[in-house]
Amino acid sequence: MIYWLPVLTVLVGYFLVLWLKPKKNLGITLLLAFSGSFLLATTLFELLPSVYAVSTAKEIGLYIMLGIVLQIFLEFFSKGAEHGHMHFDEEKTIFPWLLFISLSVHAFLEGVPISENEPILYAVIIHKLPVALILSIFLVSSRIHSWQAALFMVLFSLMTPLGTYAAQSSPGIEIYYVPLTAVVIGVFLHISTVILFESSKGHSFNLRKLLVILLGLFAAYLIF
Repeated sequence: MIYWLPVLTVLVGYFLVLWLKPKKNLGITLLLAFSGSFLLATTLFELLPSVYAVSTAKEIGLYIMLGIVLQIFLEFFSKGAEHGHMHFDEEKTIFPWLLFISLSVHAFLEGVPISENEPILYAVIIHKLPVALILSIFLVSSRIHSWQAALFMVLFSLMTPLGTYAAQSSPGIEIYYVPLTAVVIGVFLHISTVILFESSKGHSFNLRKLLVILLGLFAAYLIF
């Protein structure tokens, strides 16, 4: 049951947007910064040690680099939605298939390490909430039908538990668990560092954002 928390997180974000109709304000930006630092710290404290303990450093490094390159490729289609950016035309009325597929691949992959490393689930949940809020704001503001926006969010919410289920039940994925986890580490490193080090207004950190980032790092350190 606990592995279905990402579904609940995404749907809560969607319904909050439907109810409150927020804009992309400081609160979501700070929540995104906290999630990025928490995700980065969890990756360093939990995932990296687990893969380096069972494989050679060079092999793991290769798969991590592959994950970074894969995420850069996915962002060519998602336009950076994984770290809180939406650069799609809200006037379009067709279902955003490229955005959906790229986000789904990302969400499916992040479910793989959860199958054997439950603590990463909480980092994924914290990461998903601001992304779900920003994605929901875009979909609700766009000109696509409301049922299409709802379908997008429901299907997207299912991808992470599907990744976890596949890792637990598919022998093929289980055999390649360590390489796939290293790929996910690369994905997480890229996303979290972009969130942390991307310039804010005036190309500089503001104090509140810096404090939130430090809080995320410290919270992950205490928990893990």
